[in-house]
Amino acid sequence: MAIRETIQIGHPALKRLNQEIVDFSAPELAQLILDLQDTMRATGLIGIASPQIGENFRVFVTEPRETDTRPADQADEFRVYVNPGIVFKSEEKVVIWEGCGSVLNAKLFGPVERPKVVEVEARDAKGGKFRFKADGILGRVIQHEQDHLDRSEFTEHVLDYRDLKVVEFYIKDEKNKPEHLEAQRITIKEFRKVE
Repeated sequence: MAIRETIQIGHPALKRLNQEIVDFSAPELAQLILDLQDTMRATGLIGIASPQIGENFRVFVTEPRETDTRPADQADEFRVYVNPGIVFKSEEKVVIWEGCGSVLNAKLFGPVERPKVVEVEARDAKGGKFRFKADGILGRVIQHEQDHLDRSEFTEHVLDYRDLKVVEFYIKDEKNKPEHLEAQRITIKEFRKVE
């Protein structure tokens, strides 16, 4: 395993320009993806972007895993997004409470409004181009990680800073509200190869 330190908010690596991947055969790319996967799983995250482990490349991964509170039909496989870009955002928006690996030390959560459905175009670990449309927590994590590649953290998008909560009060007050659970529900997972 290759668990890396998760860079915390305020670290300059989170604001540096992130470079596109050009060599998909480079062993460094395979190692970066493995490091992201291992770090994401070890820290209990459902997504993580390269700058969060101090690597300024346009790569992120997602994996909402089945848990005691997330049933199998609301989970998704491990996915790699290289040189991604959002190509569609629905007009309909939803509020979901977000946390982040880069505020793990502070354990902060806050309400963020984003498009309900998004479609991302990216390349996989071998360079194959694909498009992936998703909603719910999966669509949300894609937008959240894309923000990291564009040098933005979720704290910049919180609706009202007075609503920020540490994890204890997020779990107690917000996590299981019916409207929050409904906003997180995945109903769309559409994957297609482009090339």
